[in-house]
Amino acid sequence: MAKLETTCMLESFRRFMITSTCRSFIPNEYMADLSVFPERARELGTMYVEAEDKVTLSRVNDISFVRVSYVLGIIYNSKSGHTQLKWRHVRGDQGRLSGEASTNTMVNLYEAGALDKSFIRAIAAQIH
Repeated sequence: MAKLETTCMLESFRRFMITSTCRSFIPNEYMADLSVFPERARELGTMYVEAEDKVTLSRVNDISFVRVSYVLGIIYNSKSGHTQLKWRHVRGDQGRLSGEASTNTMVNLYEAGALDKSFIRAIAAQIH
């Protein structure tokens, strides 16, 4: 597992959450709406969005879809327990991403645009 301490945009972290948990079944209108985020109960691997305003829209499988405004923070814990991440608002749509991530999570974060190639190289150098 790799330790993360970086910044990323809210939309990139949202894409990561969707890619990792519900890409195959998220309704198209929710995917297109940047204010809709997935959430999941603690016993299934916590995904929780802390926001000034939040409304639950629907539930599909073990995922609840919520519409939020002004995100303050996000907690993401994988079902396996190998990944624990926190995103905290810094300014605008940018936030500080910290925690521990599995290799699979690192790939998903990279694909979502939350991590860039130079960050991945730096982490890989620390692991080897």
